[in-house]
Amino acid sequence: MDHTGHTTLAEWTAEDPASVEAAVTAFRAELDQGYFGMVSTGEGHAEQVTELPVGAGLVIMRRPIAGG
Repeated sequence: MDHTGHTTLAEWTAEDPASVEAAVTAFRAELDQGYFGMVSTGEGHAEQVTELPVGAGLVIMRRPIAGG
């Protein structure tokens, strides 16, 4: 965890298959623990993803909102 409270799980580039494979593995592990993957679709908007979008600059993993 860095000074902002965020943790980098993986960094990858599409040109480096080994880094993509490691990122996909980390992404799936987080999904298996109940996290959602989110990608920005513009200012103030995001969409949930279930596959790692290799071309995305940032994928945010978050827990579901609690409540009911």
